[in-house]
Amino acid sequence: MNTPMLGKLAACGFALIMLQSCWEAPNTQSTQTGFRGTGMIDTKNDKTLANLQSLNRIPEAAPVPADTGPGPKAKDVFENVQVLGDLSVAEFTGTMVAITSWVSPEEGCTYCHVAGNFASEELYTKAVSRRMMEMTRDINSNWTDHVGETGVTCLTCHRGNNVPEYIWFEQDGPRTAAGMSAKSYQQNHAAMNVGSTSMLSDPFSKYLSDEPAAIRVIAQNALPYKGVDAISSTQDTENTYSLMVHMSESLGVNCTACHNTRAFTSWEQSPPARMTAWHGLQMVPELNKTYLEPLGPTYPANRLGPLGDAPKVSCATCHQGVSKPFYGQSMLEDFPAWKGVRDE
Repeated sequence: MNTPMLGKLAACGFALIMLQSCWEAPNTQSTQTGFRGTGMIDTKNDKTLANLQSLNRIPEAAPVPADTGPGPKAKDVFENVQVLGDLSVAEFTGTMVAITSWVSPEEGCTYCHVAGNFASEELYTKAVSRRMMEMTRDINSNWTDHVGETGVTCLTCHRGNNVPEYIWFEQDGPRTAAGMSAKSYQQNHAAMNVGSTSMLSDPFSKYLSDEPAAIRVIAQNALPYKGVDAISSTQDTENTYSLMVHMSESLGVNCTACHNTRAFTSWEQSPPARMTAWHGLQMVPELNKTYLEPLGPTYPANRLGPLGDAPKVSCATCHQGVSKPFYGQSMLEDFPAWKGVRDE
């Protein structure tokens, strides 16, 4: 080997050593989530964990205690109060201040209200916010199998943004060439919302919309039985995996958070988290069907998706990288207006 080539190899080797010395893998924390020997382990590295913790801190805000004593209600004092009218005047006002800080910290009250005429219906954001308030109360009242006693508030999804960062619209797949490749059925195109995999790029329309498809990938019979349709196609399997990857990314966990590695289909051998996730997969399509999709006519064109549909929610909308939003810290005691409708 000639001298110039040796010099180049030596330079490359030196550069590699220098680069290696400048980088150190972060410490990793491992938590055993299942019985030993099953490979059910959750791992987090310190750098990722620190970033998630910073993104899941509840900002300081003055709590708004419930006032159920005698006195006028908000609907009796303020004009055109259609939601939260069951609150006292003090609690209603405090709750509105909190909503402003969570959803429109820069725009203030005028994001939903016309300045000088708060009763006006001119702004579409007011109609949308009403439905979101009703949805929040519905979740905390009727979906405790998923949200538990922690519950949700406007902050859970919005995090200081007018529009939550993680929403989805229906899609017809990425642009493709003409001819035989004109229709790829959303396959073989890497999509960030499903972990940058090349599986189904829009599992949400299939599994999280008003009529969700059944999540089934494994037949119950080893061989076909006459008259029994128990076979799922390879494409059905891949579509389900696409949704599962989205859930894994959204919650910052791997498959073993909900499944036993030696028996993925067995409910008896699965952690309790699987049942919690099942209830979530019932809740999200219902929320989209009842609250989100019907708002399509209310939105201006610039708020709709490329196919003209309203924004909708997925697992990531609330979770945003952690298995429990805000690591399970509840805000309902400080903001009890979201617990549900109270008796008059």
